[in-house]
Amino acid sequence: MKVDMHIHTVYSGDSTCKPSGIAQAAKNRGLDGIAVTDHNTTKGWKEMLAEGKKKGVAVILGEEIAVEHEGRVVGEVLGYFMNEEVERGDVYEVLDAIADQGALAAIPHPFCFYRGMKMNIEELADRVRAVEVFNSAMYFDYYNRKALNFARKHGLAEIGGSDAHAEKEVGNGYTYADAEGLKEFRKAIEKDKTRAEGKLSNHVLRFFSKLLGSD
Repeated sequence: MKVDMHIHTVYSGDSTCKPSGIAQAAKNRGLDGIAVTDHNTTKGWKEMLAEGKKKGVAVILGEEIAVEHEGRVVGEVLGYFMNEEVERGDVYEVLDAIADQGALAAIPHPFCFYRGMKMNIEELADRVRAVEVFNSAMYFDYYNRKALNFARKHGLAEIGGSDAHAEKEVGNGYTYADAEGLKEFRKAIEKDKTRAEGKLSNHVLRFFSKLLGSD
C-alpha cells in the first residue's frame, strides 16, 4: 500500500483541500490511502471517509495536535487510527490520550527549523511509534535526513507524507508497506516494516499555501 500520511483539509483552517478533491487526487496519483490529519480538529473525518469510499481510497483517521511542555508550545504530534478527537495540551498528556484510545502516535517534521519539536526530542522516543522521516513540505531535505537518522537510531517506524495544504501536493510524499488493507498497514507500522518515499513540493506553491495561515 501507498498511503499519504499527512494531509490537511479545509477544516484545518489553513488548507484549500476539499475532501472530494483529496480523494480524487489520491486516486489519480496511484495512492491506496490517505491519512486526514487536520490541525487540532476531527471535523473533516466524516466527509473524508465518505469521499474516500466513493473513490476507493482508504482513509486513516488522524489529527495533528499542538503540544506544550513546561508551559510553552513546543511543536505537534500526529495521531493515527484514532476514534475520537484529542485536545491540544501537555505533550505527555496528549500522547497518553492517543495511546488510551488504541491509536498510534508519531512525530511530524521533528527537526524543521520553524515547525520542529522545540524540546529534547530524545525524551519522546519511547512514547511514539513512528517518525515522519519524509515531509514533502520541507524547504531543505536535510531535515528529512536528520529525522530518518533519529528514527533508525531509536528503532521507530519510518513514515512519509505530503503535508498537503493544496490538492496539487497530495501524494508528493507517502508511506509504503507490503500490506493489503489498513489493518495490515497498521501492523507494518507497528513492526517497523514501512518506508517513506516521495519528492519535495514546489516551494512557490508552498509559499502561497502558507498565506492562508500557519502550517
